[in-house]
Amino acid sequence: MIEQKDWEMTDIFENYLSSTGGLSAEEINFSVQFFKPIHLKKGDFFIREDESCRHIGFIASGAVKAYAIDKEGKENITCFKFENEFVTSFPEFVAQEKSRRSIRTIEDSIIYRINYPHYQLLLGQVTAWNGVIKSVMEQEYNQKERYLLNYNNRAAVDKYRHVLSSEPMLLQRIATQDLASYLGITQRSLTRAKGQIHRPNVL
Repeated sequence: MIEQKDWEMTDIFENYLSSTGGLSAEEINFSVQFFKPIHLKKGDFFIREDESCRHIGFIASGAVKAYAIDKEGKENITCFKFENEFVTSFPEFVAQEKSRRSIRTIEDSIIYRINYPHYQLLLGQVTAWNGVIKSVMEQEYNQKERYLLNYNNRAAVDKYRHVLSSEPMLLQRIATQDLASYLGITQRSLTRAKGQIHRPNVL
C-alpha cells in the first residue's frame, strides 16, 4: 500500500516539475532519482534550528510550519508550506550553515528531499534547474513581502480579515495557537477578532 502511495506522490512531483515548463521529460526522469521520499508524522522535524541545513524538500502531501524560538521559549512562526511547495531554510542550505529556524510538520506528510551534494550535481547536469530554483526563491521573497504588507503593524481584526479573504486554507488546516503566532498576536486577540467579524453586532 505504501509503495502505491509513493508512486502516486512521485506523479505529483513529476507533474509539478512538468508544470514549471523548464524541464524536458528526460530531465524530469533524471531529476526525480535524486529526491528520496520520507514519511513524516505530524510533529516530526524536517529541519531543526541550530543544526546543519542539509536538505531541500518538495511537499507531495501534508504541511509544515517554519519557526524560530524566542528568548521566552515561544515559537515565532514565519510561514506555512503546503502541497506542491519546496521547503528549506534557503540561505543556510545554499551556504551549508546551521539553520536559524526549525521546519516541522503540522500534518502527516510525504516530502521528497535532496541532499546538498546531489543538489549541486543536479544544477550542474540540468541547467534548467537553475530556473526552477530561481522561481522558488522568488516565491519565497514574494511570500515574505506579502506577509510584511498584510500583517505587519495591523490590528488583530484586520489581520484576521485578511486571512479570511486571502488565505482561508490556514483556517481549515492550522491550529489556533499556530495561526496566532503567525499573525503575531495572542490566542485571546485572535478569538476576539473572530468574534468581531463573525458577530458584528456584538461589542
